[in-house]
Amino acid sequence: MCGIVGWIDWKRDLSSERATIEAMTKTLYWRGPDQQAVWVSPTAAIGHRRLIVIDPDGGVQPMVYEESRGRVVLAYNGEIYNFQELRQELQSLGHRFKTRSDTEVVLRGYLQWGEELPKKLNGIFAFAVWDERNRELLLVRDHLGVKPLFYAQIGESVFFASEMKALFAHPDINPEVDAEGLAELFVMGVRTPGHAVYRGIKEVLPGQLIRFTQRGKQESIYWELQSKPHTDDLKTTYLHIRELLRDTVKRQLVADMPVVSLLSGGLDSSGIAAIAAEEYRKQGKEPLRTFSVDFVNSERDFKENLMHRSLDTPWVKRVSEHAKTDHQLVIFNDEDLIQHLSISYRARDLPGSGNMDTSLYLLFKEMKKSATVALSGESADEVFGGYIWFHMKEMVEADTFPWAAVISHQDEPFSYLSEEMKKAIRPEEYIRTRYLEALQKVPRLDGEEKEEARMREVLYLNQKYFLLMLLERKDRMSMATGLEVRVPFCDYRLVEYVWNIPWKMKCVDEIEKGILRRAFADVLPHDVLYRRKSPYPSTYSPTYLQLIRDRLSAILNDAHSPLLPLVSTSKLRDFLKGIQGQEVSFQLLSFIERLIQIDSWLREYKVKVVL
Repeated sequence: MCGIVGWIDWKRDLSSERATIEAMTKTLYWRGPDQQAVWVSPTAAIGHRRLIVIDPDGGVQPMVYEESRGRVVLAYNGEIYNFQELRQELQSLGHRFKTRSDTEVVLRGYLQWGEELPKKLNGIFAFAVWDERNRELLLVRDHLGVKPLFYAQIGESVFFASEMKALFAHPDINPEVDAEGLAELFVMGVRTPGHAVYRGIKEVLPGQLIRFTQRGKQESIYWELQSKPHTDDLKTTYLHIRELLRDTVKRQLVADMPVVSLLSGGLDSSGIAAIAAEEYRKQGKEPLRTFSVDFVNSERDFKENLMHRSLDTPWVKRVSEHAKTDHQLVIFNDEDLIQHLSISYRARDLPGSGNMDTSLYLLFKEMKKSATVALSGESADEVFGGYIWFHMKEMVEADTFPWAAVISHQDEPFSYLSEEMKKAIRPEEYIRTRYLEALQKVPRLDGEEKEEARMREVLYLNQKYFLLMLLERKDRMSMATGLEVRVPFCDYRLVEYVWNIPWKMKCVDEIEKGILRRAFADVLPHDVLYRRKSPYPSTYSPTYLQLIRDRLSAILNDAHSPLLPLVSTSKLRDFLKGIQGQEVSFQLLSFIERLIQIDSWLREYKVKVVL
């Protein structure tokens, strides 16, 4: 993976702005630790940080094509898994390639097909094309939104970048948050697609192409879910899923650098790792290396609950032995988690997910020592319906975002906000508005039964909202270590097909993701195949809870804390007293960690709050 950044201005001469674009590009160092390059012209300044995965010598960016009418410049972040087929097609159309890279396939694909190019790509990508011939800029993001891309418009200038920190490196862009941005942070939990929280900054949507010219901006969607009847029978369905997954994993193992895999012992990562390990054996390679995470004293501290049903490590051992992988278990203690808590908001440029971000970052950091690319089981739950809120009647029927219906530590979830904040952001009204907006976008299927129609809504909300939060987490934590993580379950062909499988067929055998379990039946042992869902692990250490409780208490006692005007300090102090000796839960930790991160983020980023 890589980092891209750019600045286009149709009136101002940018020829002397090399130092500015270099400074912006440098902020993305960890996204591309191998190379940095910039390209500057009177109208455009474009930067690129490169993580070398394919064609070390030939894939240098920004990549430039020159012709008599002007130059076409590409800055690209991602991997195209069908680039070899597209290369052959382009060669048959007369194109002559100078490199082996997928970057050149994207550039020449644009020259051949223009704005139709994204429809032909299978991969994870975010790219910008500056077409000097037409004096226009194109920004494009992959189908599911695996790779990030943000932009801002100020006067005659358009700025874009893989991460917002690169935008803030420009002297004209400052981190400001208004009432709507605060509502996204404090109310939504999972931010609204396209909403970057900071005032004036937007996010290119998944499956979107935006064209900027001196006359303005044109937005278009090149890919979206389409609802239609599913006509395949049960066996045909799970065999087709199996075929798609095998093809996807095989494509995603292509790299000039070492590839490893995450392995949690759950259905999703286990199935991916087992297929990848089998493919490695077919190719005569060394056993696939796999990695998992655990916490010191997890056996002592863990308590089975609604979200986490069992510890991963025993299941990891079972899968690794079955699939014959070379496995490494990475264990963290409370001090590891506390010391690196800040990595979450620094990598995201926004408050994140606490110890779940921290442990993932530390895991990726360890994996980076032996690999450049990793496979992950991310997104299977959103595509196939694996979470508890897909299967508990009260959550399915809740008239709000499904994950918001999960029982939290508070009866009144917004009671800790200050009165001024509540008046400014109107939390209940805000989340209700966003929820109804989302429902309006669900692609309906005429004649669908009420239960099936509701499950289509729940699946849509998860794929368009919750999944983006997880993909952002995976991208930022991996890129902060210079590791590229690929997500086979985000192959748009698979997502399109599964979208229209009836809910009852998805849950065949009366278990969550039953159809996926059948698809993996040829690579996983029966006990692993029918292990119940248990999400990415969180620590349950009472010592860690006490450490973060003390940290939040110190923030509340700091008169200079930027968090204080946003919250009710008296209610938070009562809350902290009330949890003394309380059993550790994921929800409890997340609530405290988020407030700590908001305070640190406001300070470090010098965020201006505008109410």
